[in-house]
Amino acid sequence: MGRKVTVATCALNQWALDFEGNCERILRSIEVAKAHGAKYRLGPELEICGYGCADHFYESDTLLHSFQVLRNLLEAPVTQDIICDVGMPIMHHNVRYNCRVLFLNRKILLIRPKMLMANHGNYREVRWFSPWNKLRQVEEYFLPRMIQEVTGQDTVPFGDCVLSTKDTCIGTEICAELWNPNSPHIQMGQDGVEIFTNSSASHHELRKADQRVNLIKSATTKSGGIYLYANQRGCDGERVYYDGCAMVAINGDIVARGAQFSLDDVEVITATLDLEDVRSYRGELCQPRLESEFKPCHRIKVDYSLSSCEDVYLPTHQPIEWHFHTPEEEISLGPACWLWDYLRRSGQAGFLLPLSGGVDSSSTACIVHFMCVLLCQAVEGGNGRVLEDVRRVVGDESYRPQDPKELCGRIFTTCYMASENSSEDTRNRARDLANQIGSTHMNINIDMAVKGILGIFSAVTGRWPQFRANGGSHRENLALQNVQARVRMVLAYLFAQLSLWARGKPGGLLVLGSANVDESLTGYFTKYDCSSADINPIGGISKTDLKRFLLYCAEQLQLTALRSVLAAPPTAELEPLTEGRVSQTDEADMGMTYSELSVIGRLRKLSKCGPFSMFCKLIHMWKDALSPSEVAQKVKHFFRIYSVNRHKMTTVTPSYHAENYSPDDNRFDLRPFLYNTRWSWQFRCIDDQVAVSKFHSRASRRKGDHRREPVITMSCFSCTQVTQMAANAPKQ
Repeated sequence: MGRKVTVATCALNQWALDFEGNCERILRSIEVAKAHGAKYRLGPELEICGYGCADHFYESDTLLHSFQVLRNLLEAPVTQDIICDVGMPIMHHNVRYNCRVLFLNRKILLIRPKMLMANHGNYREVRWFSPWNKLRQVEEYFLPRMIQEVTGQDTVPFGDCVLSTKDTCIGTEICAELWNPNSPHIQMGQDGVEIFTNSSASHHELRKADQRVNLIKSATTKSGGIYLYANQRGCDGERVYYDGCAMVAINGDIVARGAQFSLDDVEVITATLDLEDVRSYRGELCQPRLESEFKPCHRIKVDYSLSSCEDVYLPTHQPIEWHFHTPEEEISLGPACWLWDYLRRSGQAGFLLPLSGGVDSSSTACIVHFMCVLLCQAVEGGNGRVLEDVRRVVGDESYRPQDPKELCGRIFTTCYMASENSSEDTRNRARDLANQIGSTHMNINIDMAVKGILGIFSAVTGRWPQFRANGGSHRENLALQNVQARVRMVLAYLFAQLSLWARGKPGGLLVLGSANVDESLTGYFTKYDCSSADINPIGGISKTDLKRFLLYCAEQLQLTALRSVLAAPPTAELEPLTEGRVSQTDEADMGMTYSELSVIGRLRKLSKCGPFSMFCKLIHMWKDALSPSEVAQKVKHFFRIYSVNRHKMTTVTPSYHAENYSPDDNRFDLRPFLYNTRWSWQFRCIDDQVAVSKFHSRASRRKGDHRREPVITMSCFSCTQVTQMAANAPKQ
């Protein structure tokens, strides 16, 4: 009857500028798709060159090598008799575009440029590409000679068009276009396009996967249709991790899906679907277009069918239920896959982590252990690429990992760096956790190095600084804490470079950082201390989520040492002990709790709040616990320490992006690093508002109404009115 189609989409672990590897993975995905009977293969965004090329997109080399790969794909026997949809940058009329290239049997069918760009958060697409803003318009694109020699074509269609086969019609979306309120699939569906494709480079973020799935289901719920979604996988050389989730949907149901987190470089998802299901679904819902301004899609016809005449007995895919990972599972999987990508591509022999026995470094250690679990599972499942990479990392061509704990001992070194201010409790917690996960563990005492550095200072100045507990000033106290932290960074890199050499083994180690997103937000770390590392898997994760993750690890992996880690108050242990016990805690030093910081961080980044608007929101959110005056003090304290420490984010270790209020200055959160830390105008507005609230509170009490009076907000009065009312209020 000729109505059932088999289509394929995929998740590929591409790498920016790895043209050879990217080409090989694309060809492998096409081979798998054809083996499963697919007549159409969709790949992720910019898969030929890699999505994360950044300013390399400016280089003519990137465009040249992309066309060279395209030529290889056109000539490859495996790409014959299947429509291949690949992504690459293309320059048209001296303008750079992010494009899809569709080809069949050595002929390019069309080039479709991206029309709606991703230009927020981690994305800066308009820095390198221009959007195609000519709706329903198609131009001629003159092919480079190297492509003409293969295709025999001088020009091909370039623009906003769809592909019309003998049995159906296929329309393209690219990544962010799905998330736009005016998505192309809306009008394409109204014009009879039956199959929508989306090639993406969509990164992982905690609690985000359901948004992506719901958007795809919604796209075909409203007007029917088949939707193919392809995505990048892996780190691509950047801070973000692309988490796959390739899927196929029809009429609002997901019928096939790939893994969200996986060590497979190539994953192909195929589905067989009945076009009559789309037509029946639309027959009841869709009405003829009545708008006189409607422009039909520009159709590019191809003499090819996705279906066959003998498909009556071909089974179709049925709806499946999507089970989403919990945030704790996401933390165990996403950063672990990201670490493995970084390790295997860096050429190093493993990781080194300063393990303090606290929540942050323990979380990092557990993520590395989960990485070893995933590696052993992949090898056991027959993943030859993972086995080859593991053998190269450990330097043993006959090695076969079977036990995660044993593998952890080969590629993971932890060290507890003690000082005279360290407690026996933290030393024991670090040792116990290292024993349970199997890392090679060392105890290092840093006192000799610290005293040596202070001795140099004393020899030059004739002064020896003292801790505050011993009568020293605040400046002395802070300097003495910082020198300990920075000595730990120097020693971490020394042992990372030479510890394997000292054991007679080849290679060096990557240093792991362990500062969480909340500490980065306030700058609660020493610049160039042991938070300065090669990479940081938890730099985008909140302390609250990390605690839940450790509880999950304690239960899932039976790591009993983590219970004592969770029970202990977070501390930097940089000040003298009191009767052998820790006297310094993180939350006391910061002046607010980690849960408060999470709320403030989201208001600052997601709600775009400055000091005054944040105060106006928090007086309602925290009204049951804090008075307006107390909220004002919290807000002012946060913005003071945030602005004083913002400079630290310019040198922060590259971190796994997992949280949408990340303060990462290097890409995600672009703000100044030199502030007027007094915030005089902003704080005066807050103080005036507090005065108004007190005035109304007293007025209410004089009237005998002792109920809690609602706080007046900016929506009630302008700043000028607030100032005038405060001036007329009775003095306290």
